[in-house]
Amino acid sequence: MKPEIYVSTDVEADGPIPGPHSMLSFASAAYLADKTLLGTFAANLEPLPGAEGDARTMRWWATQPDAWAACRTGTRSPATVMPEYVAWVRALPGKPVFVAYPAGFDFTFVYWYLMRFAGVSPFSFAALDVKTYAMAVLKSRYRQTTKRNMPRRWFDDLPHSHVALDDAVEQGALFCNMLAERLDDP
Repeated sequence: MKPEIYVSTDVEADGPIPGPHSMLSFASAAYLADKTLLGTFAANLEPLPGAEGDARTMRWWATQPDAWAACRTGTRSPATVMPEYVAWVRALPGKPVFVAYPAGFDFTFVYWYLMRFAGVSPFSFAALDVKTYAMAVLKSRYRQTTKRNMPRRWFDDLPHSHVALDDAVEQGALFCNMLAERLDDP
């Protein structure tokens, strides 16, 4: 049986939903359950034709000049990138599981772009939400399950910079740490 590969994915966008707004950048870090990092994929995307940045989101971006510059460098067409991403995911040595924090946001963008520009999702319709998993492990309420309320032992010394690749790696390690603790718990 092929192992599950946890594909931690982070999206940077210029608004809350795909279509009227664009996914500016995304990255995935593929992990085995034991936190072995198998590889990464990252791309900065050209905006969608006719889409524009959401005013509130763009005000937030104005407070993040380094992250903005990082996601606007070397942009490529989604029509080129998304089929490359599908090929990358399919080449992983196991069954891919989309993992994000929050999955509701990141998966919405990635799935929309996959269907529009590649015509397929290697993840099917499923996405694992890190916060929801933490809620189950901690046996806590959803709204009380925030990073500041999670055990410090779950966090590696990795940056959370709003650069998609940094955040995908950091969130993947967080998930693997939670997974290891839960799988070790009798």
